[in-house]
Amino acid sequence: MVAASHPDRLTTVPGRQAWTRRWNSTVRRYREAEITWVLMLAAVTVVLGVALGSGVPGATVSALTLPLVVGNIVLSPRTLPWFVVFVLGVAVLVVATTPSLSLDARRVGAVVVTFLVGLVILVSSFRRTRLGVAGALGESMLVDLRDRIAKQGQMPPMPQDWYTEFVMRSAGGSSFAGDFLVASRARHDDQLEVAVVDVSGKGEQAGTRSLLLSGAFGGLLGALPASGFLPAANDYLLRQDWPEGFATAVHLSINLRSGVFELRSAGHPPAVQLHAGSGRWGVLEAEGPILGLIGDAEFGVVTGTLQRGDAMLLFTDGLVETPRRDISLGIDKLLGQSERLLRSGFEQGAHRLIDRVESMNDDRALFLLHRR
Repeated sequence: MVAASHPDRLTTVPGRQAWTRRWNSTVRRYREAEITWVLMLAAVTVVLGVALGSGVPGATVSALTLPLVVGNIVLSPRTLPWFVVFVLGVAVLVVATTPSLSLDARRVGAVVVTFLVGLVILVSSFRRTRLGVAGALGESMLVDLRDRIAKQGQMPPMPQDWYTEFVMRSAGGSSFAGDFLVASRARHDDQLEVAVVDVSGKGEQAGTRSLLLSGAFGGLLGALPASGFLPAANDYLLRQDWPEGFATAVHLSINLRSGVFELRSAGHPPAVQLHAGSGRWGVLEAEGPILGLIGDAEFGVVTGTLQRGDAMLLFTDGLVETPRRDISLGIDKLLGQSERLLRSGFEQGAHRLIDRVESMNDDRALFLLHRR
């Protein structure tokens, strides 16, 4: 029925998208060709200056490194090797065919340094061929991937009487980490789903896996009932068959109208809840195996209610565990800091907590949920 009523929509849009892709590819190709010609002209100008004896002796040959470095940044791996060979070949030709050129120690050193730079650029271009993009474009892709991971951790719009905050820090201050958060809340729905995940590894080593898992877990979180999320996530990790393909996770499903919640854990540190009536923090232990290790895993559930003034913290082990400190002692320290730092209010509370108890040797993440 859809194909019969809208045949043009099904046929012309893909064709238009293919035409757009071809146009963009053509624009990029011509733009790169123009840049290549400009860089080749700059290299020829330098070697001609060497042949004619202009400029400072030795410095003119070293100037060849400038177009080489610029080409390494802007040219694609397919074009860059040929450009490097062209520059070095022209330099050799001019030096070999110019009788008046005096090869003193400074000039010979400049030629050697230029060839070493060209060799380094050639080796890096061959390694970059696996990705197929230029240096600047490859860096922009990594920035885009980092931003996508951060976007996955953004919370959906919340009612006025709820406050949420999520903070993630990576080992060594890197932009990539193995800890991430995914959240889901359908429009006009009072049910909020939140999962804090800790992927095996840390920093850049876990960044690629966390990118893949954040997208997959984000889709599972909004498509499955609360009881089916962790089993589905476990099956997904098992299918990947990674050498270090395991992760821990804590999953919170809470009704924003009543405050009733269900908490499930997969080998993850326990959540903690502040009871506003007593002013005390309680540990919520939910049992379950680590994701990606065994099939047909079962995950226990802890139920409760967040009353007015209550709060809950979900965190990863990098926040409470160190090689010299047991996780239980780390949780006690976190609770002590929470009682002191959150007494004045919950605004920016996650940032204040993670700044006080964080460890620079591991990825760490902290999610704060407060019912005003």
